[in-house]
Amino acid sequence: MVSLHSAELDEAYRQVEQYYTQKLRRYGPSPLGVDWSCVPTQALRFRKLLTLCDFANPFSLNDLGCGYGALLDYLALYHPQTPVDYLGIDLSPAMVRSANRRWAGETIRFHRGVESPRSADYSIASGIFNVMLDQPILLWEQLIEKTLAHLRRTSRKGFSVNFVHAPASGKRTRMGLYCTEPERWREFCRTHLRSHVRVIDDYGMSEFTLLVEPRSC
Repeated sequence: MVSLHSAELDEAYRQVEQYYTQKLRRYGPSPLGVDWSCVPTQALRFRKLLTLCDFANPFSLNDLGCGYGALLDYLALYHPQTPVDYLGIDLSPAMVRSANRRWAGETIRFHRGVESPRSADYSIASGIFNVMLDQPILLWEQLIEKTLAHLRRTSRKGFSVNFVHAPASGKRTRMGLYCTEPERWREFCRTHLRSHVRVIDDYGMSEFTLLVEPRSC
């Protein structure tokens, strides 16, 4: 892994924070407000990311890039029987304010930042690596490495993330969108984070999900 200068990181985070804050101001607390197209595809992403979690028992969960707290809507609808100690983390103050207006409870908290201030049983990060904007790809991939290493350190049982698939040859993708192949990040998690990795990429969208669990030794 390559170290990044703090100024480069700060500028990348600042640009992404402004991007999502503007989306929220335009569309409000909705899938469009976090750059997703609709509720069904947003829910499908959550379902794949949460494949890692054992809903037979209570657990703690960090939601990195939580936005306005949409994951809590999903949990309340599909897993109301399982107590979840939830912490949502987002770099946009506007997102955190919106989430706090929508949700309250002893086991629900939100934090403004780029990393989680606590460890949890599981962590998820939905879509946080997609919006690269005009960052150099090398810098963006170093930022991804840093984030994945943080998720590994703060997730006792594992974490899950998703990425946009690289387009087929000859096809164009949206400007400023980071696209990649599963093997690029599966190998990083295996080798550098010493983890078991499963790939889910058969759910009808041009993206894939990584389920990452720590090796016992």
